[in-house]
Amino acid sequence: MKTWKKVLIVVGAVVGVGIIVVVSINQANKGVVTVQTVKVANQDSLTSLVSASGEIKPTTYTNVTAQGFGRITAILVHEGDHIKKGDKLLLQENVQANADVQAQDAAINSTESGVLAADASYKAAQADLRQQRANLEKAKLDYERGQGLFKDGLIAKQDFDQRKTSYDAAVAAVASAEARVQSLNAQLAQSRAQVAQSKAVLVHTQDILSKTAYTSPINGIVSYLPVRLGEYVVPGIQNANGSFLMTLSDMSIVTAEVKVDETDIVNVKIGQDADVTIDAVPGKIFKGKVTEIGSQAVLRSSGLATTQSTTSTQEAKDFKVVVTLEAPPENLRPGLSATAKIKTAEKKNVIAIPIQALAVRTRKDLDEAAKNAKKQRNSSVTLAAPPPAPSGTDPRKDEVQGVFVVKAGGKEAVFQPVETGIAGVTDIEVTKGLAAGDEIVIGSYKALRTLKPQASVKVDNSAPKKPDDQQS
Repeated sequence: MKTWKKVLIVVGAVVGVGIIVVVSINQANKGVVTVQTVKVANQDSLTSLVSASGEIKPTTYTNVTAQGFGRITAILVHEGDHIKKGDKLLLQENVQANADVQAQDAAINSTESGVLAADASYKAAQADLRQQRANLEKAKLDYERGQGLFKDGLIAKQDFDQRKTSYDAAVAAVASAEARVQSLNAQLAQSRAQVAQSKAVLVHTQDILSKTAYTSPINGIVSYLPVRLGEYVVPGIQNANGSFLMTLSDMSIVTAEVKVDETDIVNVKIGQDADVTIDAVPGKIFKGKVTEIGSQAVLRSSGLATTQSTTSTQEAKDFKVVVTLEAPPENLRPGLSATAKIKTAEKKNVIAIPIQALAVRTRKDLDEAAKNAKKQRNSSVTLAAPPPAPSGTDPRKDEVQGVFVVKAGGKEAVFQPVETGIAGVTDIEVTKGLAAGDEIVIGSYKALRTLKPQASVKVDNSAPKKPDDQQS
């Protein structure tokens, strides 16, 4: 036989063997799913967190609004300035208010002079009354003595009549003096009331004048200053708000006001610890505690409370939660974006698995997989049975939560129903269904989504290869 024929036969045989090997491998791997796995282990600690975003707000702040009509004549602070209680902030024109105070001062001086004059007249009238009463006493004695003398015929009738006339005149003079005293006393009281009234008006005008100079009611910083020199401001009238001048914030106690999703709010409690990060202060975590939890849901789109909405809506809702920072830095400003991670639960020495390992299958799928596996093997194989279905439920819709446990020497994935506890950032507690050392499927996402119970698998825990365009 020629050499080329021998070579051709050898090559044909090698190709045939290769084809057989390839076909055998493909048949062997048909239906096998490549998965990544991990061993179940105990964790020393697992913390459940609720993450929410919001902004920095001071516990105490005040909005300064206009207290009177007029133009701004001086602005004594700048935005961001630190101020103390009583510091002057802003001046408003006070020509009219100052003139009113001066006019009222003059009016008080005038009424006080009137009081002095009325008091002097009243005292003079009292002295005159005393004099008239003395004259009346003298005239009374003369009249009584004249009566006896006239009766005894010792004086003439003319002399007796003169004494009687003098007595009657003295009585009338006393009555007149008493009336004048009462009149002047009333005038004195009126003058004193006018002084009191003028002083009350002076307090009013001085208050109006004092409100043209704005002072700080708190210690803090000027967090917002929108007005400019020369602007005209007006006070609030009835339901209309007055001109807004500035916002003062006390930054000694600082909070992070965040919005927690309605699905997480039931786990948040007063006093829970929280870690707060602030976008403007990167790389730092500030400790805090939950000090307030809102009881009213807020619509995520509009920010209005559900009680303020006139229409029914199914959109997502949040709840306000206030976290008070324990040691806020001095350079914080109201309105800075913040994120709070609230520790809602913590457990020690728990069995935990990656959250992505959890899968959900219908009870119908699990029952069919168990039946098929028993028929194919025709042997007493122990399978993980799903928990019994509640009465009255549809097995096509009833879902069971579990994980895929790799068994049979790493070649088969068995669906194992589990019960879970608290969830951390990446891991979740398993309270029933797994033991330390079990090997469970954690990926890929596509494999977990389509993996069937009792499916054949191939474990490949090697690092995934980067695409050529990502390799350096």
